[in-house]
Amino acid sequence: MTGKETIERRRQPHAVLDLASRRLKAVKIERLLDLSARQQPMRMLEIGTGSGGIAHYFATHPDMRIEVDAVDVVDSRLIQENYRFELVSGTALPFPDQSFDVVLTNHVIEHVGDQSAQLAHLHEIRRVLRSEGVGYLAVPNRWRLVEPHYRLALLSWWPRRWRSMYLRMLRKAEFYDCEPLSSKQVEHLLRQSGFAYEGLGARALRETVELEYLPRSSVRRLFDRMPDFCITVFAPLMPTLIYRFCSTPVATPDIPSGSR
Repeated sequence: MTGKETIERRRQPHAVLDLASRRLKAVKIERLLDLSARQQPMRMLEIGTGSGGIAHYFATHPDMRIEVDAVDVVDSRLIQENYRFELVSGTALPFPDQSFDVVLTNHVIEHVGDQSAQLAHLHEIRRVLRSEGVGYLAVPNRWRLVEPHYRLALLSWWPRRWRSMYLRMLRKAEFYDCEPLSSKQVEHLLRQSGFAYEGLGARALRETVELEYLPRSSVRRLFDRMPDFCITVFAPLMPTLIYRFCSTPVATPDIPSGSR
């Protein structure tokens, strides 16, 4: 076994299995991709389905006709009905070219491996996504203050070769098995894969606040009054980077290229 194979086998899925949060995530994805405005029926692929909550939400949507396939490297599903599921190994997808109208890669790309594996992941998505299709990509921001998988401050800020040492010092794990990205890195990978993309940071944050806070709450009132440019100023520290991508031109990303 090579050193690279040893490292890859030690990577963990880190699946989120809280079904309530998965439903809120699915509603947010639905809004951010404007799925209700797309032609139906649709065929959707969710990569890294975890609990199955998002796949089930779309497969049983009361107002849209969506046929859902889901894949993952392990089977952690809590809901298994109404959609198809396949186990996969690596980044290869077991589907023909141009099979899907919608592809979701939600907190997956940081788990597939190094930059070459991340690029292979996006190339596979490009292959199976129809020319008029749309995709959703979310990834933890490398520059977020607290790394989400191990909940350590500034873990992903360190040079790659120091991150595992940091985990071992704190007895959290032997190996740091994630590759979080900066907005500059995500956009570079998307361009290399031939995608046009739109950064959804400000809109995604607004949708999250609307879904999670009551209309009269102080947080909701604050965000209702806040212009987008105020949110964009803090883009480098947003916890999650979110993109809508496709094979045809879309709007310029809302995360300024100079704010890395």
